Amino acid sequence: MSAVTDGFPEGTPCWADAMLPDVEAGKRFYGALFDWTFEDSGGEYGHYTQAFHDGKNVAALAPKPDGRMPTAWSVYFATADAAATADKVRAAGGQVVMGPMPVGPFGTMLMAADPGGAVFGVWQAGSHKGFGKRGEPGSYGWTEVWTWDAAGVDPFYESVFGFTTLDVSEEAGTEFAIWTPAGAPGAPEKAVGGRAAMDDRFPREMPAHFLVYFVVGDCDAAVADALRLRGRVRREPQDTPYGRFAVLTDDQGADFAVIDLSQPERG
Repeated sequence: MSAVTDGFPEGTPCWADAMLPDVEAGKRFYGALFDWTFEDSGGEYGHYTQAFHDGKNVAALAPKPDGRMPTAWSVYFATADAAATADKVRAAGGQVVMGPMPVGPFGTMLMAADPGGAVFGVWQAGSHKGFGKRGEPGSYGWTEVWTWDAAGVDPFYESVFGFTTLDVSEEAGTEFAIWTPAGAPGAPEKAVGGRAAMDDRFPREMPAHFLVYFVVGDCDAAVADALRLRGRVRREPQDTPYGRFAVLTDDQGADFAVIDLSQPERG
């Protein structure tokens, strides 16, 4: 089986969630920033809290079960077979961190790390298919891995998910590549994610990580709102060929990005 039902081909980002020390505080922050509403799944599922925009599933917030775990957003890639993907992760030099683990009737979850140490999720859908809305204000827009080891991680994702890696460094103005899925090799408009290389502009102690982008109607207004909500700006708003974006940190320390897709940089 090579594809996942409900519009999420193999390797497509299909879900995102944040592990937070205080979910109630997270609801206040993201509810005000993105106009999200929330629904707690209850104690049986660890009070995993679904976020909605215009009534459609867009993300989730979860309480950290262990204070040593990072406060962070995670992205999940779709798979038709989580166990087979776990085998591919190991064979390609990655590490299985947790799972595959069934989550009631909702699906099967796997957490893994690439050879550079960036952690990501894999989701085999059951009743929970993933994003009910994406690419629109208030919902998921993009993800990219930031790594110290581009040469090591590029073949990893190609092997695990069948991606084609396209170097777009000249267009991006920094060392950057995009991933296109197996069914669309060499088609940049079909890209599902990207890989950015960290260099001496970053502190060496910064770990490899995924950055999750959410679409907003106005990047600068979203940055002002995040500051008002006691978030922080890690990267000031800037224009790119894909839209105007900024990197932010919420009031508990989780990094994420916002992007206004209606404002691409004009050449």
